Amino acid sequence: MTPDLIGVGSPLVDLLLTVDDDFVANHAGGGKGGMQMVEASAITDLVAWSGREPVRAPGGAAANTTVGTANLGIRAAFLGCCGADDLAAFYRDRLTAQGCEDRLIAVDAPTGRVLSLITPDAQRTMRTCLGAAMSLSPEHVGPAAFAGARVAMIEGYLLFNHDLARAAIRGAKAAGCAVALDFASFEVVKANRAVIEELLPSVDILFANEDEAAAWCGGTPEQALDDLGRRVAIAAVKLGKDGAWIRRGAETVRVQAEAVQAVDTTGAGDCWAAGFLAAWLRGLDLTRCGRVAALSGAAAVQTIGAQPPREDWVRIKGYLDAWT
Repeated sequence: MTPDLIGVGSPLVDLLLTVDDDFVANHAGGGKGGMQMVEASAITDLVAWSGREPVRAPGGAAANTTVGTANLGIRAAFLGCCGADDLAAFYRDRLTAQGCEDRLIAVDAPTGRVLSLITPDAQRTMRTCLGAAMSLSPEHVGPAAFAGARVAMIEGYLLFNHDLARAAIRGAKAAGCAVALDFASFEVVKANRAVIEELLPSVDILFANEDEAAAWCGGTPEQALDDLGRRVAIAAVKLGKDGAWIRRGAETVRVQAEAVQAVDTTGAGDCWAAGFLAAWLRGLDLTRCGRVAALSGAAAVQTIGAQPPREDWVRIKGYLDAWT
C-alpha cells in the first residue's frame, strides 16, 4: 500500500540516561541542551562514567515523526540506512510493530545511536554517532523513493549533508509531494544557514522551536514567525509549555500547550510534528492541527523516550476520528 507520508532521516537507537546537571557539566562537554556529533567511543565513555545501563528505544527525528503519524492512522514509511547488527534488528522490529513501513537500507556499518542525557528539569542533552545513517546518499532519495506519497518529512539533521538535503527535497518535489522540514536543533540552523536559505523556497511546512527560531532570526518567536511565514506555506514556531504559533499566509493561530508534568522532552518536537501532519493530511483546519500537535507533544514529555505509549496515541487518534 502506498504511504501518504514518507520520512527521510537517520535511524538511530536512543540510549536514554537520567543524570544530574553536574554530570552534564563535568562529562558531556559543551552546553546543556542541543546536540553534538561524537564518536561511538565518546558515548561508551559517558555511559561508563554514569555507572548505569541506559534504556534503549528506537529514535531519530524524522523516524519519531513518521512513527507518530503511523500511530495516528496515517499510512507511513521511513527511509534511511542502518547496519546489519542487533541494533538494526531491534529498530526494524519496533518500526513495523507500530504500523510504519520499513524502507531501511542495510549497509556495512554499525547502526547509529544517540545518547540522551536527561536532567531533572526534563531537558535532554544529546550526543550522536550517526554510524550507518551516514551512508544515505542522493541516489537513495530520487523521485521514485517518494512516488505516490503526499508528504515527505525531511529531518533537519540532513542539512549537514548539503547534497543529500538538496536531493531529498528535489526528489520529493519532483514526485509531487509537499515537503515538511524540521529545523531539528539550533546547532543545525547556525551551521547551515546558507543551504537553508537556498532550500526554503521548496519547503511547504516548516517546524522550529524557540531556540531554533532565535538562531534563525536573532529576535523573538513572533519575529521568526513573520520571517518564516513569508518563506513557506505553513510555519510553526513551538514554545514548549507556552504553546506554539502557526502561520499560513494571512492566517495566524496561537496554540495552547497541555498542562502536564514533563519527565523527558526527548522527541517532544518530533511528536508535535506528527500530530500536526496527521491532522493536516486529514484536512483539518490550523486550529485543530495545532490541537492534535499539542496533545501529541504533551504525551511525549510524560514518558521516558521519544515515543508515547500506544494507548496515548489511540486516545489522540480519537480526536482526529471525531473531527474528520
